[in-house]
Amino acid sequence: MKIVAVCACTVGIAHTYMAQKAIEDECAKRGFEYKVETQGGMGIDNELDEDEIADADYALLAVDVGIEGDERFDEKRDEGKCLTVGSADAISHPDEVIDKLIAL
Repeated sequence: MKIVAVCACTVGIAHTYMAQKAIEDECAKRGFEYKVETQGGMGIDNELDEDEIADADYALLAVDVGIEGDERFDEKRDEGKCLTVGSADAISHPDEVIDKLIAL
């Protein structure tokens, strides 16, 4: 299973990176391949490219604000393979978020 994700919160500091860590930890625990892009106060880190998104089984957007490059996920949305949640959900209940994602 391969998952790509983007994390972004309103301020772009704490919740962005806390959500990233929670998603990475949960994916690692399950033995999934993953890459998590952050769009925080210091810009975009670990940016996902079109091929990485296309090759992923699912895309997870743990965001509280609009993100740069949102259109990159249109194909995954059309396939029903993209889930958007708030960053607090990813931080508090990463297991439930990943369960919901792979149930799509």
